[in-house]
Amino acid sequence: MTRYANRVQALAACASLVALTLPSMANAQEITLQTADGNTISGELIEFNNNNYLIDSALGLLNVRADQVECFGDGCPSLAPETVVWDVSLWGKRRAFTEHLEKLAELVDEKTEGAFTLNLSYGGLSPSVENLDGVAAGRFEMAQFCAGYHPEKNPSLNVLELPFLGVSTLEQEISVSKAVYEHPYTVADMARWNAFLLMPSPQPQQNILGAGQPPTSLADFQGMIIRAPGGIGDAVESLGAEAVTLPAPAVAEAMQTGEIGAVSFAPHAHMAFDTIGSGSWWTTNLNPGTTNCPVVVNIDALDALDPAHRDALLSSVDAALEHYVDHYTNVTMQAWFPTLEERSIIQLTFGDEILSRINSVVAAPTAALWIAENSVQGVPAQELYNLVVQAVAGGF
Repeated sequence: MTRYANRVQALAACASLVALTLPSMANAQEITLQTADGNTISGELIEFNNNNYLIDSALGLLNVRADQVECFGDGCPSLAPETVVWDVSLWGKRRAFTEHLEKLAELVDEKTEGAFTLNLSYGGLSPSVENLDGVAAGRFEMAQFCAGYHPEKNPSLNVLELPFLGVSTLEQEISVSKAVYEHPYTVADMARWNAFLLMPSPQPQQNILGAGQPPTSLADFQGMIIRAPGGIGDAVESLGAEAVTLPAPAVAEAMQTGEIGAVSFAPHAHMAFDTIGSGSWWTTNLNPGTTNCPVVVNIDALDALDPAHRDALLSSVDAALEHYVDHYTNVTMQAWFPTLEERSIIQLTFGDEILSRINSVVAAPTAALWIAENSVQGVPAQELYNLVVQAVAGGF
């Protein structure tokens, strides 16, 4: 006699004591439960609760765990796992900057057959500058944010926004970002916000698009108000301009009203947020740096995932980033230069002498200042900076 059969007899002995207190449901249907070794028992399903069958059988009422048997019959309940839905806080609209998230959602849905889905919300959950706070509070499970929006909240990530780091490709940007994301200090820095760094949002070097008369010399940047966060702000201020930080969705209106005269964005953002609608000139090769905008996950939500769902999420990151790079290269950049020409936007290209002078005046002093200021705060700033330099040089 099998262990299951012994259990059936034991349950039947006590079932008769409660049989009269639990009448069969009016719509109860006959089911058959079969163990792995072929033993079966049939009866009317009274209820299915907490992964247990309660059936009214010839032996009386029996309570059988669902993971020990297979159910046959029209009355068998569906054992499909409950669908898990994560809210993802973004901003703006679908664009090159969010293509990896769109692909990630697609892959996760496919791998889990719809049992785990990512609900991408473009601005409906939180202002962009509060996305890290929203993840920390558990208001949503995943979000995208930019380090330059609140440098005081993510000091470890700010090293990636220092000007003139020498990053030249999206693939290199991914590699450098991952090196910093995986550093123990960065992991702990983000854990303060209950956030796990899932993946970067690699962007090419930014350049400046401005309204009005194009600058014909460095002196023309004097007093110009330019939207440029983080280290890029340090770079433009070295030109004599005033750098301000504005959320991306607010920039186009600020240009239209004259609140700012120019904006530093990657090409996709100039198009997506229509700053190009007010632009008359664009710098082709100033390349002061870029903003680092990671995708983060609430740690508690990640820990609570079913292992299969967790694997579906984490195993999809590389493919999502590959899609992102392909889309940026073959869709976004293919549209950028024709758009400039269609709108008769002047393309300004600086000579090597000017670029070299800007680099020497800005890059080393800005990095040294960042290292000094953050080291005092307990950040391993020199170590993080060295890590970036090594990663840029191909050390990873």
